[in-house]
Amino acid sequence: MIGSLVLLAVWILFRERVYSEWRAFRSNWKAWLKRMWKEWGEPLLIATVIAIFIRTFLVGPYKIPTGSMRTTLLEGDRIFVDKITYRFRAPERGEIIVFKYPLDKKKDFVKRLIGFAGEEVEIRDGSIYINGKRLEKPAQITSHYYYNRSDWSYGREGQKFIVPSGYYFVLGDNSAQSSDSRNWGFVSKSYLVGKAFLIWWPLDRFGFVN
Repeated sequence: MIGSLVLLAVWILFRERVYSEWRAFRSNWKAWLKRMWKEWGEPLLIATVIAIFIRTFLVGPYKIPTGSMRTTLLEGDRIFVDKITYRFRAPERGEIIVFKYPLDKKKDFVKRLIGFAGEEVEIRDGSIYINGKRLEKPAQITSHYYYNRSDWSYGREGQKFIVPSGYYFVLGDNSAQSSDSRNWGFVSKSYLVGKAFLIWWPLDRFGFVN
């Protein structure tokens, strides 16, 4: 019913324009098509190309599917990912990065960057130790409790391991319910997509990602 009323309203408002375009088409359809292309086709094509370029190389939208990054990112949050910053500088410890899932490159994962290549990492009493020293900053890491997992490859109690060359070690903020580097291993630098920087939906959570 509402759809029919909308169509009726559009017809009433634009019927003269429709009649005019129909007469122009019948009188010289080639000229009409050329004008339509100039007025609508070219602008739409240019806008589409720009949108694809921005999404591919500059900023991409993503939806958070799980609670592994609670409470920083919640299920259903929609975020923008900055794809250009890491072309000019290396990622920093504590930043939330988006990357291709090592076990399925068709999927993108979101986790917090913890360890870099060549560093010795240990999870002890809920804290992160890098090269034998307990991390005291950044607060984005130290404010979370990280659990040991005896049934996963990395992060077992008392286990120390070296991050391989060309890789990162990442963890979810919601450590108790996050499948991360403790489970499936390290993230190749070549899999890095970008840096999560803005929650844009829902509106009551709009703001920059910490």
